[in-house]
Amino acid sequence: MNTSIAEQIKLPGILDLKFLKHSMQVYLTDGRTITIPLAWYPKLSEATREQLKNYEISPSGYGIHWPDLDEDLSVLGFLFPDQSRSKK
Repeated sequence: MNTSIAEQIKLPGILDLKFLKHSMQVYLTDGRTITIPLAWYPKLSEATREQLKNYEISPSGYGIHWPDLDEDLSVLGFLFPDQSRSKK
């Protein structure tokens, strides 16, 4: 049986998002709320409020997809940003 890295290391899932002026708050299943600068993600920082609000949380809860922006982000990248960015 194949399991994702997120499942293997027991990452929390994403419950919801809230957008502030220059950041996004991500609410996690373990009770944490993390605030992430939109500047880290150029597609998000340049998007309209309508585009930002048009997102889909993956069924597993480990990722977010913005269809209007063709952008995909993950809880793994939010919690371990240096590791996820170094692989690009």
